[in-house]
Amino acid sequence: MYGTKGKIDLAFEYQSQASILRPSIHSRRANLTVKFQDLYGFTVEGNVDDVNVLNEVREKVRQQGRVWWALEANKGVNWYLHTTIGQGSALTSSLKFSALANAITLKKLIRKGIPPVLRPKVWFSVSGAAKKKSTVPDSYYDDLTKAVEGKVTPATRQIDHDLPRTFPGHAWLDTPEGHAALRRVLVAYSFRDSEVGYCQGLNYVAALLLLVMKTEEDAFWMLAVLLENVLVNDCYTNNLSGCHVEQRVFKDLLIKKCPRIATHLEGLEFDVSLVTTEWFLCLFSKSLPSETTLRVWDVIFYEGAKVIFNVALAIFKMKEDQLIITHHVGEVINVLHTTTHHLFDPDDLLTVAFDKIGSMTTNTISKQRKKQEPEVMKELDQRIRRLNSLKAEDK
Repeated sequence: MYGTKGKIDLAFEYQSQASILRPSIHSRRANLTVKFQDLYGFTVEGNVDDVNVLNEVREKVRQQGRVWWALEANKGVNWYLHTTIGQGSALTSSLKFSALANAITLKKLIRKGIPPVLRPKVWFSVSGAAKKKSTVPDSYYDDLTKAVEGKVTPATRQIDHDLPRTFPGHAWLDTPEGHAALRRVLVAYSFRDSEVGYCQGLNYVAALLLLVMKTEEDAFWMLAVLLENVLVNDCYTNNLSGCHVEQRVFKDLLIKKCPRIATHLEGLEFDVSLVTTEWFLCLFSKSLPSETTLRVWDVIFYEGAKVIFNVALAIFKMKEDQLIITHHVGEVINVLHTTTHHLFDPDDLLTVAFDKIGSMTTNTISKQRKKQEPEVMKELDQRIRRLNSLKAEDK
């Protein structure tokens, strides 16, 4: 199903992917909870209002698709590859202007969503995955998977343990074929980067990449560019130092961007990392509906990891009025959990993320990370010392 993809009419596939959801007449009248499958094969449970929202979103997707097709007709196929402004006098002013215009157009387009049928091609290009793949022989992925076949490491054992727990019940992922494909991608990467190896959370990220990219090799390279170029270093290493840094940066940003929420949660002694750690490690894939998650990923692959902070802050901001009247930790978690699982309209989320939260540059985030790193490393070192001391006492 996801291994290879034959030549098909893109417009036909696009229309079929954006089909209208039709709950039964009984459900529509009674406003009962309904279940249906989304574009990527996940079972979604919601009320009829949620279905109506999804139908509105899919109509927007169709309209956005027509914009992309028109641009391809006007600018040429793969026009979005020509968005980099080169250095030096060899590049004429007209070409520089053209590249800049394309970059501005592309940023706006991506924030409004990439049509599902174009998503694999656009992601592979704008993320840098195509460039990364071009630096190695064409047979790299096949050679790597063959070379590591049958090898057992702590990483492969953990991967085998996590496979059945990765989106259980999914029509393809939760099958022997799906497990095998996901395993090959994760094991191959664990040998490519032994420092990262494998970390829980990557299984969800890689699984969603497989569903979008359709082939294992393309999913592998998207995972590689994500971990090596897009996200912060050390997010998925053994001590998760990068993730701990991200959580500290997020807490600082919450104080600055959502001060009322931050003050209230501090009064409840609520540690936001109880919720946000999973958001960062799984890139929202376990929390948001898949179609909303992929709209977020559209922007992450083009604009970088700073987008994760925008989106995480937006989720809090959207429920500010509810959060500031909570009375205990469990209530806070319930508000955030319910919110994320019913965020079926990605435009609502991304509008808050970029218009209400405001812009945050990569440079600003980098400065915050450097500020937090020493304290995080100090705490991790103290933790290791305590663990070693306890082990010594047990002997």
